[in-house]
Amino acid sequence: MDAGVIVWAVAGAYGVRFGFSDFSDGPARDVDYLALSIVLVVAWWLMLAIWGSRDARVLGSGSEEYKRVLASSAWLFGFVAVISYALRIDTARGFVGLAFPAGAMGLLVARWLVRQHLSLERRQGKSVSKVLILGGPHSAAHLVRSLRSAPAAGYFPVAAHLPGASVTLSHVPGSTVPITGTQSDFAAILSVILSADVDAVAVSAGVNLHPTDLRRLGWELAARDIGMILAPALTDIAGPRIHTQPVAGLPLIHVSTPKLTGGKKVAKRTFDIVGAGLLLGFLSPIFIVVAILVRLTDPGPVFYRQERIGIRGTTFSMLKFRSMRVNADAELKDLLELQGSSDKPLFKIENDPRVTPLGRILRKYSLDELPQLLNVLGGSMSLVGPRPQREGEVALYDDAAHRRLYVSPGMSGLWQVSGRSNLTWEESIRLDLYYVENWSLMGDVLILIKTFKAVFASTGAI
Repeated sequence: MDAGVIVWAVAGAYGVRFGFSDFSDGPARDVDYLALSIVLVVAWWLMLAIWGSRDARVLGSGSEEYKRVLASSAWLFGFVAVISYALRIDTARGFVGLAFPAGAMGLLVARWLVRQHLSLERRQGKSVSKVLILGGPHSAAHLVRSLRSAPAAGYFPVAAHLPGASVTLSHVPGSTVPITGTQSDFAAILSVILSADVDAVAVSAGVNLHPTDLRRLGWELAARDIGMILAPALTDIAGPRIHTQPVAGLPLIHVSTPKLTGGKKVAKRTFDIVGAGLLLGFLSPIFIVVAILVRLTDPGPVFYRQERIGIRGTTFSMLKFRSMRVNADAELKDLLELQGSSDKPLFKIENDPRVTPLGRILRKYSLDELPQLLNVLGGSMSLVGPRPQREGEVALYDDAAHRRLYVSPGMSGLWQVSGRSNLTWEESIRLDLYYVENWSLMGDVLILIKTFKAVFASTGAI
Protein backbone atom coordinates (compact mmCIF):
# COMPACT_ATOMS: atom_id res chain seq x y z
CA MET A 1 0.00 0.00 0.00
CA ASP A 2 2.79 2.41 0.91
CA ALA A 3 4.68 1.73 -2.32
CA GLY A 4 1.56 2.14 -4.45
CA VAL A 5 0.62 5.46 -2.84
CA ILE A 6 4.17 6.83 -3.13
CA VAL A 7 4.47 5.88 -6.81
CA TRP A 8 1.05 7.44 -7.47
CA ALA A 9 1.98 10.70 -5.69
CA VAL A 10 5.43 11.12 -7.29
CA ALA A 11 4.30 10.07 -10.77
CA GLY A 12 1.25 12.31 -10.53
CA ALA A 13 3.36 15.29 -9.42
CA TYR A 14 5.77 14.66 -12.29
CA GLY A 15 2.94 14.48 -14.83
CA VAL A 16 1.18 17.59 -13.54
CA ARG A 17 4.38 19.63 -13.35
CA PHE A 18 6.17 18.52 -16.52
CA GLY A 19 3.81 16.36 -18.55
CA PHE A 20 4.71 12.85 -19.59
CA SER A 21 5.60 13.68 -23.18
CA ASP A 22 6.77 17.30 -23.07
CA PHE A 23 10.46 17.51 -24.08
CA SER A 24 10.43 21.23 -24.86
CA ASP A 25 13.22 21.86 -22.36
CA GLY A 26 15.33 19.02 -23.73
CA PRO A 27 15.54 15.33 -22.83
CA ALA A 28 18.27 15.95 -20.22
CA ARG A 29 15.80 17.78 -17.98
CA ASP A 30 13.34 14.88 -18.16
CA VAL A 31 16.02 12.27 -17.50
CA ASP A 32 17.20 14.21 -14.41
CA TYR A 33 13.72 14.50 -12.93
CA LEU A 34 12.90 10.91 -13.85
CA ALA A 35 15.97 9.80 -11.89
CA LEU A 36 15.01 12.11 -9.01
CA SER A 37 11.52 10.62 -9.00
CA ILE A 38 12.85 7.07 -8.75
CA VAL A 39 15.24 8.03 -5.94
CA LEU A 40 12.43 9.87 -4.13
CA VAL A 41 10.11 6.85 -4.35
CA VAL A 42 12.72 4.46 -2.95
CA ALA A 43 13.88 6.90 -0.24
CA TRP A 44 10.31 7.65 0.85
CA TRP A 45 9.45 3.96 1.14
CA LEU A 46 12.62 3.31 3.15
CA MET A 47 12.01 6.30 5.43
CA LEU A 48 8.62 4.89 6.42
CA ALA A 49 10.38 1.69 7.47
CA ILE A 50 13.25 3.47 9.25
CA TRP A 51 10.78 5.55 11.28
CA GLY A 52 9.01 2.38 12.39
CA SER A 53 5.68 3.24 10.83
CA ARG A 54 5.16 -0.45 10.00
CA ASP A 55 6.06 -1.68 13.48
CA ALA A 56 3.42 -4.17 14.62
CA ARG A 57 3.16 -2.36 17.96
CA VAL A 58 1.74 0.80 16.38
CA LEU A 59 -0.49 -0.77 13.74
CA GLY A 60 -4.22 -0.91 14.31
CA SER A 61 -4.83 1.59 17.13
CA GLY A 62 -3.67 4.91 18.50
CA SER A 63 -2.24 7.92 16.72
CA GLU A 64 1.44 6.90 16.82
CA GLU A 65 1.25 5.21 13.40
CA TYR A 66 -0.04 8.37 11.74
CA LYS A 67 2.52 10.52 13.57
CA ARG A 68 5.37 8.35 12.27
CA VAL A 69 4.02 8.48 8.71
CA LEU A 70 3.88 12.28 8.79
CA ALA A 71 7.22 12.64 10.59
CA SER A 72 9.11 10.40 8.17
CA SER A 73 7.59 12.18 5.16
CA ALA A 74 8.36 15.64 6.56
CA TRP A 75 11.95 14.71 7.39
CA LEU A 76 12.52 13.30 3.91
CA PHE A 77 11.29 16.41 2.12
CA GLY A 78 13.09 18.63 4.59
CA PHE A 79 16.27 16.74 3.77
CA VAL A 80 15.61 17.20 0.04
CA ALA A 81 15.15 20.94 0.59
CA VAL A 82 18.38 21.25 2.59
CA ILE A 83 20.41 19.27 0.05
CA SER A 84 18.98 21.32 -2.83
CA TYR A 85 19.88 24.56 -1.05
CA ALA A 86 23.34 23.43 0.08
CA LEU A 87 24.38 22.09 -3.34
CA ARG A 88 22.49 24.82 -5.21
CA ILE A 89 20.43 22.29 -7.11
CA ASP A 90 17.53 23.92 -8.93
CA THR A 91 14.74 21.54 -7.90
CA ALA A 92 11.30 22.42 -9.26
CA ARG A 93 9.25 23.61 -6.29
CA GLY A 94 6.01 22.70 -8.01
CA PHE A 95 7.09 19.06 -8.34
CA VAL A 96 8.08 18.74 -4.67
CA GLY A 97 5.15 20.88 -3.53
CA LEU A 98 2.69 18.53 -5.22
CA ALA A 99 4.34 15.22 -4.34
CA PHE A 100 4.65 15.83 -0.60
CA PRO A 101 1.05 16.79 0.36
CA ALA A 102 -0.48 14.32 -2.10
CA GLY A 103 1.70 11.48 -0.86
CA ALA A 104 1.32 12.31 2.84
CA MET A 105 -2.46 12.54 2.58
CA GLY A 106 -2.60 9.41 0.43
CA LEU A 107 -0.50 7.48 2.95
CA LEU A 108 -2.76 8.52 5.82
CA VAL A 109 -5.88 7.47 3.92
CA ALA A 110 -4.30 4.16 2.91
CA ARG A 111 -3.20 3.45 6.47
CA TRP A 112 -6.70 4.25 7.70
CA LEU A 113 -8.22 1.79 5.21
CA VAL A 114 -5.77 -0.92 6.23
CA ARG A 115 -6.55 -0.16 9.88
CA GLN A 116 -10.28 -0.72 9.30
CA HIS A 117 -9.57 -4.13 7.80
CA LEU A 118 -7.08 -5.00 10.55
CA SER A 119 -9.48 -3.87 13.29
CA LEU A 120 -12.22 -6.06 11.85
CA GLU A 121 -9.88 -9.06 11.74
CA ARG A 122 -8.73 -8.50 15.31
CA ARG A 123 -12.29 -8.34 16.57
CA GLN A 124 -12.72 -11.77 15.02
CA GLY A 125 -9.62 -13.07 16.81
CA LYS A 126 -7.32 -12.94 13.78
CA SER A 127 -4.05 -11.03 13.28
CA VAL A 128 -3.53 -10.76 17.03
CA SER A 129 -0.68 -11.40 19.44
CA LYS A 130 -1.57 -14.16 21.87
CA VAL A 131 -0.62 -13.00 25.37
CA LEU A 132 0.03 -14.87 28.60
CA ILE A 133 -0.30 -12.70 31.71
CA LEU A 134 1.99 -13.01 34.73
CA GLY A 135 0.89 -11.22 37.89
CA GLY A 136 -1.30 -11.12 40.95
CA PRO A 137 -5.00 -12.05 40.82
CA HIS A 138 -6.34 -8.47 40.84
CA SER A 139 -3.79 -7.02 38.43
CA ALA A 140 -4.24 -9.96 36.04
CA ALA A 141 -8.01 -9.48 36.07
CA HIS A 142 -7.63 -5.75 35.41
CA LEU A 143 -5.22 -6.36 32.54
CA VAL A 144 -7.52 -8.95 30.97
CA ARG A 145 -10.45 -6.52 31.10
CA SER A 146 -8.34 -3.72 29.63
CA LEU A 147 -7.00 -5.80 26.73
CA ARG A 148 -10.41 -7.28 25.96
CA SER A 149 -11.93 -3.77 25.91
CA ALA A 150 -9.50 -2.68 23.16
CA PRO A 151 -9.40 -5.56 20.64
CA ALA A 152 -8.12 -3.25 17.89
CA ALA A 153 -4.79 -3.03 19.72
CA GLY A 154 -4.16 -6.65 18.79
CA TYR A 155 -3.36 -8.18 22.20
CA PHE A 156 -5.48 -11.23 22.98
CA PRO A 157 -5.06 -12.74 26.49
CA VAL A 158 -5.20 -16.54 26.24
CA ALA A 159 -4.00 -17.54 29.71
CA ALA A 160 -2.79 -16.19 33.06
CA HIS A 161 -0.21 -17.50 35.47
CA LEU A 162 -0.30 -16.24 39.07
CA PRO A 163 3.05 -16.99 40.73
CA GLY A 164 2.73 -17.55 44.46
CA ALA A 165 -0.95 -16.61 44.59
CA SER A 166 -3.19 -18.40 47.08
CA VAL A 167 -6.17 -18.92 44.76
CA THR A 168 -7.96 -22.03 43.60
CA LEU A 169 -9.73 -20.46 40.64
CA SER A 170 -9.66 -22.05 37.21
CA HIS A 171 -10.28 -18.78 35.35
CA VAL A 172 -9.42 -15.13 35.81
CA PRO A 173 -12.39 -13.51 37.65
CA GLY A 174 -14.90 -11.99 35.25
CA SER A 175 -13.49 -13.70 32.15
CA THR A 176 -13.00 -17.02 30.38
CA VAL A 177 -9.19 -16.74 30.47
CA PRO A 178 -7.83 -19.90 32.13
CA ILE A 179 -5.33 -19.80 34.99
CA THR A 180 -2.42 -22.14 34.29
CA GLY A 181 -1.25 -22.36 37.88
CA THR A 182 0.51 -20.61 40.75
CA GLN A 183 4.03 -22.09 40.61
CA SER A 184 6.65 -19.43 41.32
CA ASP A 185 9.91 -21.20 40.43
CA PHE A 186 11.57 -20.00 37.25
CA ALA A 187 11.69 -23.34 35.43
CA ALA A 188 7.98 -23.98 35.97
CA ILE A 189 7.02 -20.51 34.73
CA LEU A 190 9.15 -20.87 31.60
CA SER A 191 7.63 -24.30 30.92
CA VAL A 192 4.11 -22.86 31.21
CA ILE A 193 4.97 -20.04 28.79
CA LEU A 194 6.46 -22.39 26.20
CA SER A 195 3.57 -24.85 26.42
CA ALA A 196 1.03 -22.03 25.97
CA ASP A 197 2.56 -21.17 22.57
CA VAL A 198 2.07 -17.41 22.98
CA ASP A 199 3.51 -14.44 21.08
CA ALA A 200 4.06 -12.23 24.14
CA VAL A 201 4.16 -12.35 27.93
CA ALA A 202 2.62 -9.45 29.85
CA VAL A 203 4.10 -8.99 33.33
CA SER A 204 1.52 -7.10 35.38
CA ALA A 205 1.80 -5.42 38.75
CA GLY A 206 1.99 -7.60 41.83
CA VAL A 207 3.90 -10.41 40.16
CA ASN A 208 5.70 -12.53 42.73
CA LEU A 209 9.04 -12.86 40.92
CA HIS A 210 12.56 -11.97 42.04
CA PRO A 211 14.14 -9.22 39.85
CA THR A 212 16.89 -11.66 38.84
CA ASP A 213 14.32 -14.20 37.66
CA LEU A 214 12.49 -11.47 35.76
CA ARG A 215 15.72 -10.53 33.99
CA ARG A 216 16.43 -14.18 33.14
CA LEU A 217 12.89 -14.51 31.84
CA GLY A 218 13.50 -11.59 29.49
CA TRP A 219 16.63 -13.31 28.13
CA GLU A 220 14.80 -16.59 27.57
CA LEU A 221 11.85 -14.92 25.85
CA ALA A 222 14.13 -12.86 23.58
CA ALA A 223 16.00 -16.03 22.54
CA ARG A 224 12.66 -17.59 21.52
CA ASP A 225 11.35 -14.45 19.78
CA ILE A 226 8.57 -14.01 22.34
CA GLY A 227 7.72 -10.43 23.27
CA MET A 228 7.86 -9.21 26.85
CA ILE A 229 5.46 -6.50 28.00
CA LEU A 230 5.59 -4.75 31.38
CA ALA A 231 2.19 -3.49 32.49
CA PRO A 232 2.57 -1.18 35.54
CA ALA A 233 -0.30 -0.40 37.89
CA LEU A 234 -1.04 2.88 36.09
CA THR A 235 -4.49 3.48 34.66
CA ASP A 236 -5.85 6.15 32.33
CA ILE A 237 -2.40 7.62 31.64
CA ALA A 238 -1.61 8.63 28.05
CA GLY A 239 1.77 7.88 26.48
CA PRO A 240 3.11 11.48 26.27
CA ARG A 241 2.93 11.76 30.07
CA ILE A 242 5.15 8.71 30.62
CA HIS A 243 8.92 9.07 30.52
CA THR A 244 11.51 6.42 31.37
CA GLN A 245 14.84 7.12 33.01
CA PRO A 246 17.42 4.36 33.48
CA VAL A 247 19.00 4.59 36.94
CA ALA A 248 21.47 1.90 38.09
CA GLY A 249 19.98 -0.49 35.58
CA LEU A 250 16.39 0.22 36.68
CA PRO A 251 13.94 1.72 34.15
CA LEU A 252 12.26 4.32 36.37
CA ILE A 253 8.93 5.55 35.02
CA HIS A 254 8.20 9.24 35.46
CA VAL A 255 4.59 10.41 35.13
CA SER A 256 4.41 14.12 34.36
CA THR A 257 1.67 16.31 35.82
CA PRO A 258 -0.75 17.69 33.22
CA LYS A 259 -0.97 21.49 33.15
CA LEU A 260 -3.20 23.39 30.75
CA THR A 261 -1.39 26.69 31.23
CA GLY A 262 0.80 29.07 29.28
CA GLY A 263 1.27 28.18 25.63
CA LYS A 264 -1.01 25.15 25.86
CA LYS A 265 -3.85 27.30 27.18
CA VAL A 266 -3.34 29.86 24.40
CA ALA A 267 -3.20 27.10 21.76
CA LYS A 268 -6.44 25.52 22.98
CA ARG A 269 -8.24 28.88 23.12
CA THR A 270 -7.01 29.84 19.65
CA PHE A 271 -8.15 26.48 18.33
CA ASP A 272 -11.59 27.04 19.88
CA ILE A 273 -12.01 30.55 18.44
CA VAL A 274 -10.89 29.62 14.94
CA GLY A 275 -12.83 26.35 14.89
CA ALA A 276 -16.05 27.81 16.28
CA GLY A 277 -15.84 30.80 13.92
CA LEU A 278 -15.41 28.59 10.86
CA LEU A 279 -18.19 26.24 11.94
CA LEU A 280 -20.57 29.14 12.58
CA GLY A 281 -19.93 30.51 9.12
CA PHE A 282 -20.29 27.13 7.45
CA LEU A 283 -23.40 26.07 9.41
CA SER A 284 -25.25 29.41 9.35
CA PRO A 285 -27.84 28.16 6.78
CA ILE A 286 -28.66 25.23 9.06
CA PHE A 287 -28.99 27.66 11.98
CA ILE A 288 -31.58 29.67 10.09
CA VAL A 289 -33.57 26.60 8.98
CA VAL A 290 -33.63 25.02 12.44
CA ALA A 291 -34.61 28.33 14.09
CA ILE A 292 -37.55 28.73 11.70
CA LEU A 293 -38.70 25.13 12.26
CA VAL A 294 -38.55 25.46 16.05
CA ARG A 295 -40.57 28.65 15.88
CA LEU A 296 -43.21 27.21 13.53
CA THR A 297 -43.68 23.77 15.12
CA ASP A 298 -44.05 24.74 18.77
CA PRO A 299 -44.98 28.02 20.46
CA GLY A 300 -42.24 29.52 22.56
CA PRO A 301 -38.67 30.83 22.24
CA VAL A 302 -36.22 29.47 19.68
CA PHE A 303 -33.34 29.13 22.13
CA TYR A 304 -33.23 27.35 25.46
CA ARG A 305 -30.91 28.62 28.19
CA GLN A 306 -29.83 26.48 31.09
CA GLU A 307 -27.42 27.14 33.95
CA ARG A 308 -24.46 24.76 33.80
CA ILE A 309 -21.28 24.45 35.82
CA GLY A 310 -18.11 25.50 34.02
CA ILE A 311 -14.40 25.75 34.75
CA ARG A 312 -13.51 25.79 38.47
CA GLY A 313 -17.18 25.62 39.46
CA THR A 314 -18.32 28.86 37.81
CA THR A 315 -21.80 28.98 36.33
CA PHE A 316 -22.76 29.99 32.80
CA SER A 317 -25.84 29.95 30.56
CA MET A 318 -25.56 27.19 27.99
CA LEU A 319 -27.45 27.77 24.74
CA LYS A 320 -29.42 25.19 22.79
CA PHE A 321 -32.14 25.13 20.20
CA ARG A 322 -35.28 24.39 22.20
CA SER A 323 -36.18 20.71 21.84
CA MET A 324 -38.76 20.46 24.67
CA ARG A 325 -42.03 22.15 25.43
CA VAL A 326 -42.09 25.41 27.37
CA ASN A 327 -41.47 25.18 31.17
CA ALA A 328 -40.07 21.67 30.81
CA ASP A 329 -37.60 22.25 33.68
CA ALA A 330 -40.47 22.57 36.14
CA GLU A 331 -41.47 18.98 35.35
CA LEU A 332 -37.99 17.47 35.83
CA LYS A 333 -38.19 16.79 39.58
CA ASP A 334 -41.53 14.96 39.33
CA LEU A 335 -40.35 12.87 36.37
CA LEU A 336 -37.12 11.89 38.16
CA GLU A 337 -39.05 10.83 41.24
CA LEU A 338 -41.45 8.85 39.08
CA GLN A 339 -38.48 7.16 37.42
CA GLY A 340 -36.79 6.56 40.78
CA SER A 341 -33.55 8.35 39.90
CA SER A 342 -33.87 11.70 41.67
CA ASP A 343 -30.87 10.90 43.90
CA LYS A 344 -28.61 9.68 41.08
CA PRO A 345 -26.17 11.58 38.86
CA LEU A 346 -26.76 12.14 35.13
CA PHE A 347 -30.27 13.53 35.34
CA LYS A 348 -31.81 12.00 32.25
CA ILE A 349 -35.36 10.83 31.63
CA GLU A 350 -36.01 7.66 29.69
CA ASN A 351 -38.51 8.30 26.86
CA ASP A 352 -38.81 11.91 28.00
CA PRO A 353 -42.42 13.07 27.34
CA ARG A 354 -41.34 16.73 27.35
CA VAL A 355 -39.42 16.42 24.06
CA THR A 356 -41.26 17.71 20.99
CA PRO A 357 -41.42 15.68 17.72
CA LEU A 358 -38.98 18.11 16.08
CA GLY A 359 -36.84 18.02 19.22
CA ARG A 360 -36.34 14.26 18.87
CA ILE A 361 -34.90 14.78 15.42
CA LEU A 362 -32.70 17.65 16.59
CA ARG A 363 -31.39 15.58 19.48
CA LYS A 364 -30.80 12.49 17.38
CA TYR A 365 -28.32 14.39 15.20
CA SER A 366 -27.18 16.84 17.93
CA LEU A 367 -28.51 19.81 15.95
CA ASP A 368 -29.96 21.26 19.16
CA GLU A 369 -26.39 21.77 20.43
CA LEU A 370 -25.19 23.97 17.56
CA PRO A 371 -25.84 27.29 19.43
CA GLN A 372 -23.16 26.20 21.91
CA LEU A 373 -20.68 27.46 19.31
CA LEU A 374 -21.62 30.90 20.65
CA ASN A 375 -20.65 29.72 24.13
CA VAL A 376 -17.31 28.59 22.71
CA LEU A 377 -16.66 32.00 21.14
CA GLY A 378 -17.60 33.65 24.44
CA GLY A 379 -15.12 31.49 26.36
CA SER A 380 -17.53 29.69 28.70
CA MET A 381 -17.16 26.42 26.75
CA SER A 382 -14.62 24.70 24.54
CA LEU A 383 -15.04 22.68 21.36
CA VAL A 384 -13.73 19.65 23.26
CA GLY A 385 -13.86 19.06 26.99
CA PRO A 386 -15.74 17.33 29.83
CA ARG A 387 -19.49 17.08 29.64
CA PRO A 388 -21.23 20.27 30.91
CA GLN A 389 -23.21 19.28 34.02
CA ARG A 390 -26.06 20.76 35.99
CA GLU A 391 -25.58 22.10 39.50
CA GLY A 392 -27.49 19.18 41.00
CA GLU A 393 -25.19 16.69 39.29
CA VAL A 394 -22.05 18.49 40.45
CA ALA A 395 -23.43 18.38 44.02
CA LEU A 396 -23.15 14.59 43.83
CA TYR A 397 -19.47 14.65 42.78
CA ASP A 398 -16.83 12.91 44.86
CA ASP A 399 -13.28 14.28 45.18
CA ALA A 400 -12.10 12.58 41.98
CA ALA A 401 -15.00 13.89 39.90
CA HIS A 402 -14.22 17.49 40.88
CA ARG A 403 -11.01 17.29 38.81
CA ARG A 404 -13.13 17.45 35.67
CA LEU A 405 -13.84 21.10 36.55
CA TYR A 406 -10.17 22.00 35.94
CA VAL A 407 -10.92 22.72 32.28
CA SER A 408 -13.84 24.28 30.42
CA PRO A 409 -16.71 21.94 29.49
CA GLY A 410 -16.92 20.99 25.84
CA MET A 411 -19.47 20.72 23.07
CA SER A 412 -17.90 17.33 22.44
CA GLY A 413 -15.53 15.06 24.30
CA LEU A 414 -14.56 11.48 24.94
CA TRP A 415 -18.04 10.94 26.39
CA GLN A 416 -19.56 12.07 23.07
CA VAL A 417 -17.57 9.62 20.95
CA SER A 418 -17.79 6.73 23.40
CA GLY A 419 -21.51 6.21 23.82
CA ARG A 420 -23.02 9.58 24.77
CA SER A 421 -26.13 8.99 26.92
CA ASN A 422 -25.59 5.21 26.87
CA LEU A 423 -22.70 5.68 29.31
CA THR A 424 -23.05 5.05 33.02
CA TRP A 425 -22.11 7.75 35.52
CA GLU A 426 -18.85 5.98 36.36
CA GLU A 427 -17.91 5.59 32.69
CA SER A 428 -18.69 9.23 31.96
CA ILE A 429 -16.54 10.44 34.87
CA ARG A 430 -13.66 8.11 33.95
CA LEU A 431 -13.59 9.40 30.36
CA ASP A 432 -13.76 13.04 31.46
CA LEU A 433 -10.94 12.53 33.98
CA TYR A 434 -8.85 10.81 31.32
CA TYR A 435 -9.34 13.84 29.07
CA VAL A 436 -8.39 16.29 31.82
CA GLU A 437 -5.31 14.28 32.80
CA ASN A 438 -4.07 13.70 29.24
CA TRP A 439 -5.11 16.75 27.20
CA SER A 440 -3.37 17.43 23.89
CA LEU A 441 -4.26 19.56 20.89
CA MET A 442 -3.94 16.58 18.55
CA GLY A 443 -6.27 14.68 20.87
CA ASP A 444 -8.87 17.44 20.48
CA VAL A 445 -8.60 17.19 16.70
CA LEU A 446 -9.06 13.41 16.76
CA ILE A 447 -12.08 13.70 19.09
CA LEU A 448 -13.73 16.23 16.76
CA ILE A 449 -13.19 13.91 13.79
CA LYS A 450 -14.76 11.03 15.72
CA THR A 451 -17.60 13.33 16.80
CA PHE A 452 -18.85 13.74 13.25
CA LYS A 453 -18.95 9.96 12.90
CA ALA A 454 -20.81 9.54 16.20
CA VAL A 455 -23.30 12.29 15.34
CA PHE A 456 -24.10 10.91 11.88
CA ALA A 457 -24.47 7.43 13.36
CA SER A 458 -26.69 9.03 16.06
CA THR A 459 -25.37 6.56 18.66
CA GLY A 460 -26.45 7.17 22.22
CA ALA A 461 -28.50 10.27 21.47
CA ILE A 462 -31.59 11.04 23.53
